[in-house]
Amino acid sequence: MTDLLLTVDQAAERLGTTARFPRRLIAERRIAFVKIGSHVRIPESVLVAYIEGHTVQPLRRRSRLGRAA
Repeated sequence: MTDLLLTVDQAAERLGTTARFPRRLIAERRIAFVKIGSHVRIPESVLVAYIEGHTVQPLRRRSRLGRAA
């Protein structure tokens, strides 16, 4: 199975950002990318891994029931 290569604009759309954000990730080498001539593509699996790696899970709060006031 081959990985779909996304344009910067497609990656930005999936992230819900402007194209500036994925371009900055590329410029700072914070995300893997493929260079094809003067074009840059981001493998879909890399974008999915980036999202999963930066997802913050909510904290579980303890119930106040049962605590003495």
